[in-house]
Amino acid sequence: MKDLTGKKIAILATNGFEQSELFVPREKLHEAGAQVHVVSPETGTITAWNKTNWGESVSVDRPLDEVDQSEYDALVIPGGQINPDILRTKPKAVELVKAFYKAQKPIAAICHGPWLLIEADIVRGRRATSYHSIKTDMINAGAQWEDSEVVTDQGMITSRHPGDLDAFCDKIAEEVLEGKHSRRAVA
Repeated sequence: MKDLTGKKIAILATNGFEQSELFVPREKLHEAGAQVHVVSPETGTITAWNKTNWGESVSVDRPLDEVDQSEYDALVIPGGQINPDILRTKPKAVELVKAFYKAQKPIAAICHGPWLLIEADIVRGRRATSYHSIKTDMINAGAQWEDSEVVTDQGMITSRHPGDLDAFCDKIAEEVLEGKHSRRAVA
């Protein structure tokens, strides 16, 4: 992975995030030199969903109410069915996604994480992927859905499932180093 020394990345999550989809990016991005913060509407700790049951907990580094996109170089949204479904009902979470998008900073979402991109209305006219069960949601929201391990469209990075994590993390690093991304007009 590329050197991310001096870069700051926020991972937006709440209880029910898919365990590997938070832990793997956090570890890989940290190992590459980035400062990585878990941001949540919760305080203290949040608990993962690990395939079929509750998994490990992780400490929340920053409460969502105190976070501004200007502090970070990129936003990562883990999936799992529970995490993005809860987050898309939280106005502050949706506002944060929109703020990163308006600032032209990379936003990465994996598995069911793109539900939050749909809620923020930023997939329309964009190439993207997701977990197969929300393919129709993505298409109905205007995404040009692809069945690929990682799809990037002007700084918006999406992947399908935990099997895509290596490609997902590598693409996050690449996009962070590219910096801000101009957005083409929505089709």
